[in-house]
Amino acid sequence: MCQFIETIRIENGQIYNLPYHNQRFNDTRAQFFKVSQSIDLADFIKIQTPREVEKNSDKIKCRVLYSHSVKEITYAPYLLHPIHTLKLINCNEISYSYKSVDRSLLSKLHTQRGEADDILIIKNGLLTDTSIANIALFDGTHWYTPSAPLLKGTQRASLLEKEILFEKPLTIDTLYSFQQIALFNAMIPFGEICLPVNQTRISF
Repeated sequence: MCQFIETIRIENGQIYNLPYHNQRFNDTRAQFFKVSQSIDLADFIKIQTPREVEKNSDKIKCRVLYSHSVKEITYAPYLLHPIHTLKLINCNEISYSYKSVDRSLLSKLHTQRGEADDILIIKNGLLTDTSIANIALFDGTHWYTPSAPLLKGTQRASLLEKEILFEKPLTIDTLYSFQQIALFNAMIPFGEICLPVNQTRISF
C-alpha cells in the first residue's frame, strides 16, 4: 500500500500553513484511496511537543505518515543544513506530484551532487525543484517560481496566494539572467536560503 507524508513546521507554539497541509493531505487520500470524508490534522497534532524535543530546538518537524488515514505522527528537532551550492541535474523521467514515502529516485539523483550541497533538477528543459525544496528566482522586481515543479509545496501555495511569488515556466536557458534563487519548503521559510545566481553557486 502506498504511504505518504506531510512535514509540518511547529515553532513557538504555532503550526504553520496547516490549511494547505490539510488540503494536500485530503486531496491525496481522495486520489489514492477514494476517501471522501476530510480529516483535520489539527485534531491529531500536539502543539505542546514532548519535552525532550522542545529543549533541543525551537523549530519542530512534525511528520505525519498516512495512507487512507493517519498512521503515525512523530516530532523531532529541525536543524537546517546549510546550502551554498547547487548542481544542475537532468532527469526527464522523474515524477513526484504527491509527497510519497518513496523518494528513491530523488535520493539517487542527490548522490550525483558531487561537491555541491544539493541538486537542482531539470525536467524537459525546465527548472523544477531541488531534492528537498521548491525554488523561486528573482529578476530584480519579482520572484518567479516554476509553473511545473516536481511537488507543489504548501509554503509555495501560500506564497502564490499572497502574490509574493508568481508562476512562470523557467527554462535552463534563462537561469543566469536572474539575480537570486530562493530555496524554501514547509520547514524552511521563504527568504532563509537565498543564493546569488552565478556559475560558482549553480553549475553542471
